[in-house]
Amino acid sequence: MLWVKSFHILFVASWFAGLFYLPRIFVNLAMVPPESVAERQRLLLMARKLMRFMTILAVPALVLGLWLWLGYGIGKGPGNGWMHAKLTIVVLLLGYHHACGVMLRRFEAGINRRSHVWYRWFNEAPVVMMLVAVVLVVVKPF
Repeated sequence: MLWVKSFHILFVASWFAGLFYLPRIFVNLAMVPPESVAERQRLLLMARKLMRFMTILAVPALVLGLWLWLGYGIGKGPGNGWMHAKLTIVVLLLGYHHACGVMLRRFEAGINRRSHVWYRWFNEAPVVMMLVAVVLVVVKPF
């Protein structure tokens, strides 16, 4: 079980790194002048590769988490409300991941309507979710 936990943490941490960095690429894409085609293409390439890598990391993180939850019973039973809260955070993060994919497709199609400031704020969402998830898992307040 400790190996499963270790790999789960490793994949989740790597997935979060991508969730932190992809919106930073969006900030840069939103700031690219229309005449800078090469810069835009380079940033799009980076964003596509990072999105693919994040998705590859998210799958084993989720599978290992399910294994811990269903296979080992971690978080089951009374007094484990923290697990329900953590699963809510996971669902929100999956939605955030999906939203990043939608935004990337919009950038690729050239139909971005948001400013770089909006993307800077959008970039803060996974930080808040990560902090809440860490507190839930470590402190288990309820």
